[in-house]
Amino acid sequence: MPSKPADFRRFALKLPQTEERSHMNHPDFRVAGKIFATLAYPKKDWAMVKLTPIQQEDMVKAHSAAVQPVSGAWGRKGCTNVFLPKARKKLVREALLMAWRNYAPSELVMKSLARKSKTKRKSA
Repeated sequence: MPSKPADFRRFALKLPQTEERSHMNHPDFRVAGKIFATLAYPKKDWAMVKLTPIQQEDMVKAHSAAVQPVSGAWGRKGCTNVFLPKARKKLVREALLMAWRNYAPSELVMKSLARKSKTKRKSA
């Protein structure tokens, strides 16, 4: 099922200690004050996640219809556009989680992973 801007926002805000702000007239999502994703960039049905160049390369190879590097220097650094109408919700969640982990403090990432592992053990 394709994603919508509301899905992107909801998924981003579910990540621990994420807050929504605005940067250059676009909603952005931050952890520890650092932007890891932006909504409505470059246009309304698009979003941007800050991946590493390797993560970006893997995402583009696997999901070329929905994912592409941002043009210019930012794209070479890993900033990646997601075309939401072509992106499945699972892809959007995965991209946001990768970007969040890239910018969240390591202690927060470790807590999040430990909490997730504990939840999986309880459900098994």
